[in-house]
Amino acid sequence: MNESTVLYFICLLPLVAFLYASVGHGGASGYLALMALCEFSPSYMRPTALVLNCLVSLISFIQFYKHNDLNWKLFFAFAGASIPFAFLGGGFDVNQTLYKMILGILLLIPSIRLLFDRKKVEFEVVPFNLIFTLLIGASVGFLSGLIGIGGGILLSPIILQLRWASFKQTAGISALFIFVNSVAGLLGNSAISLDSLIPIFSGKFVIIPLLAIVGGLLGGFYGAGKFNIYWLKKILGFVLIIASLKLILT
Repeated sequence: MNESTVLYFICLLPLVAFLYASVGHGGASGYLALMALCEFSPSYMRPTALVLNCLVSLISFIQFYKHNDLNWKLFFAFAGASIPFAFLGGGFDVNQTLYKMILGILLLIPSIRLLFDRKKVEFEVVPFNLIFTLLIGASVGFLSGLIGIGGGILLSPIILQLRWASFKQTAGISALFIFVNSVAGLLGNSAISLDSLIPIFSGKFVIIPLLAIVGGLLGGFYGAGKFNIYWLKKILGFVLIIASLKLILT
């Protein structure tokens, strides 16, 4: 990488972390897209994205949890069903290009709805159905394992569409959901070795997690306590657009 590419990456990384953290996401799809544009080594991209995803999603969760109540029953129902099915989905050999394209197109629907929704008020939350929640968690987990994503981009629009949690509660649930799935993926992926993780926290590359942490802290702080619902909708819609385009184009 030349100096201009490095500067481009350094300037955009905290912005990506800020945008994703402000809506309870870790940002893996954004980091991967940014690293691809900056021509990072493929062997370095995946472990870096997973580590940054863990850091930013955890920071985002802490910020949202400090400012809003979390529906723990809803989270555990989703996560409990998701994790084993993510491992199951990861064992299938499928045409990932086709699946990613279909998923990316489907994600455009909630993205556009959020971007063009002019309502500035919160909706009334309704009780969730446990059986339905477990089925959704298992489905999201299976798809996440199948095509190698964290699952938050799938979970957030579903929760909001069913009105099982407010926008800020959804962000907190999604952030913790992404964190546990990212940790599981990091620990369970045999292709990621200790040698591939060490550079992220050493030498000139140590600035990468530090920039992500700064962006995550600011994003979580403003998303949880400062941004109103109207702007959270727009940011979430924008984040989902980025994720859907990455799925379609890669």
